Amino acid sequence: MRTLPPGSTIGILGGGQLGRMLAVAALQLGYRCVGYAPKGDNIARDVCTDFFENDWSDTAALAAFAAKCDVVTWEFENVPLSTVHALPETMLAPGPKALEVAQDRLNEKSFVEGFGAQPAPYKRVEDDADFARALEMVGAPGILKTARDGYDGKGQWRVASAHDADGIRFPGVACVYEGMVDFETEFSVILVRGYDGEIRFWDSTTNTHDSGMLSSSVLPAGPLVEAQVETARGIAGQVADALNYVGVLTLEFFATKAGPVFNEMAPRVHNSGHWSIEGAATSQFENHIRAICGLPLGGTETRFASIEMRNIIGKDALEAHTLLAEDGEPHLHLYGKAEAREGRKMGHVTRVSHEAGPTSA
Repeated sequence: MRTLPPGSTIGILGGGQLGRMLAVAALQLGYRCVGYAPKGDNIARDVCTDFFENDWSDTAALAAFAAKCDVVTWEFENVPLSTVHALPETMLAPGPKALEVAQDRLNEKSFVEGFGAQPAPYKRVEDDADFARALEMVGAPGILKTARDGYDGKGQWRVASAHDADGIRFPGVACVYEGMVDFETEFSVILVRGYDGEIRFWDSTTNTHDSGMLSSSVLPAGPLVEAQVETARGIAGQVADALNYVGVLTLEFFATKAGPVFNEMAPRVHNSGHWSIEGAATSQFENHIRAICGLPLGGTETRFASIEMRNIIGKDALEAHTLLAEDGEPHLHLYGKAEAREGRKMGHVTRVSHEAGPTSA
């Protein structure tokens, strides 16, 4: 891969906040961005030179989009594989194999297990009879998840007991039933890998979720996570190498008393890495752009003694500017979404401190 000179054009599949922040990072490095997504509240449009609002299956529009681009990446893992395969593979970074693995939870678990990762106990579920067998073999409590298209707690049903399972209407698509994990906290391993195979890791945050959606990410992560990070990094690095991955890759883990338990993988920049914009030598967004454009990777060192990133959800965004009156160094990011719906990520705030210890909520 040659280094893309300033003025080259990066194509971004998807129009959400991750695409928006990728485009901002690209602009700072002298690149143009062209977005592609179906019609909707495509907030990445604001920072793109051009934006295609067409269906994922519109091959003519995809060809016109590709003609404008020197490299193409994506901001979320549910871009249809048929869309990705309609584009020249040599233009894609990362490659389509990463999506093929990540879009199916069953394939993802099997793939990562091959590198020594331990996932929660799980079984494939195709129908009600499978669900009953999975409950018997894995036990309850557990979570029934659609094998595809789930994110932020969507496509998931918690099963506290076998009795609860009676009230779940099977969705009619392939699912995975997972046993619950007894964990202390959750953490992410976020890495960036260049075309030459160089890998750099950011520090791992401890992550808190609410209703399946990330609520906050905090550094330092604490002794339990810190003791398990190297093992988790070893797995993530092997996954990245096996995929010949280029760009930012995220693997999520549960920190348990017995060691890290793999949760899921995201072949993209990640919500739990937003803190890196202010908190690291180079943000996840800039390093993703550097990687896919063939530039030298930036440092990933943490710049502060303590950091907290907290998501701003729904109508809380309407009063988010009041956060700027706080003491210390609050950094507010609002994504420009048109409607502050309940459960919708509207922005985030990052608080940093040169003093050791957790930042205040």
